[in-house]
Amino acid sequence: MAAGEQFPRRCAAYDDPNRSAEPLVSPQFADHCARTRQNGRVDVPAARTEPTPAISVEAQLSALLGPLRRAVLRRTRAAEGLPDLPEAQIELLRLLVGAEGVPPSLAATELKVAQSTISNLIRTMTAAGLVERVPSPTDGRAAVLVASPTARELLARYDRASAAMLRESLAKLPAADRERLESALPALQQLLSVLSE
Repeated sequence: MAAGEQFPRRCAAYDDPNRSAEPLVSPQFADHCARTRQNGRVDVPAARTEPTPAISVEAQLSALLGPLRRAVLRRTRAAEGLPDLPEAQIELLRLLVGAEGVPPSLAATELKVAQSTISNLIRTMTAAGLVERVPSPTDGRAAVLVASPTARELLARYDRASAAMLRESLAKLPAADRERLESALPALQQLLSVLSE
């Protein structure tokens, strides 16, 4: 142990004029306090700080994904002048654009929502000209859902504007960060698959 560490840091208590009795200290400690008093300072215990707990990857990812997606949507809509469609409507349109006709019951299953939720979405989006009901190609008595030409054009415009906006934003990042993001894409796709199970 170093010489300066042999003395407890209690000079402040030793010098307290209101102490009830003379503290029992060694001559060396009294001399140490006298020297610190001459230097215009009294040693006091250093403040103890608890180490900041590390934030888990899960917490960081959870806190990041929502704001990131909202930022992409906000910037893309502003750049292209697109309507502010609710997320549920966008998800249904994505499903319909990728198929040739989807029964309402299958749409509810794919989106993992109640049948009543799909019914409300269909009613609202049909009135807005985004979804159409057409006869099923395999059962003329049933109807399937398709995205309207207007909806397909809106999604195409969004995809073009989103890609352009992200390309511009990524170009502002260091090359090393762009490479890390590219390397993380397969893992994010796997995570999406797991979450969609």
